[in-house]
Amino acid sequence: MSAPSTPSGAAATIGFDDFLKADIRVGTIVEAAPYPEARKPAIKLTIDFGGAIGLKKSSAQITRHYRPEDLPGRQVLAVVNFPPRQIGKFMSEVLTLGVPDADGEVVLIAPGLPVPDGGRMF
Repeated sequence: MSAPSTPSGAAATIGFDDFLKADIRVGTIVEAAPYPEARKPAIKLTIDFGGAIGLKKSSAQITRHYRPEDLPGRQVLAVVNFPPRQIGKFMSEVLTLGVPDADGEVVLIAPGLPVPDGGRMF
């Protein structure tokens, strides 16, 4: 696997087949709760990806720009085919995607218009 990109440069070039290995889907947040036990401030999310994928959980370090009560109903993009990862006492099943703002804080990635849950990014 190539090294991730850094603020100072891009990651190594990959082939299109490598890109297709990452299953990135859109889902709607149905529940959000504070996760004060996490080492870094985080919010526990339950995201509905519809169809065969269904509900998945994610721990996201998004507390700078988002409050749990404002997140249900919001669509987000997530990698759904990584293995689950233990985050403290919480099992995160998907990687919710974001990009850093000017201060390095996470801003969620979402479609610009409503789309059906479970749609794969291409």
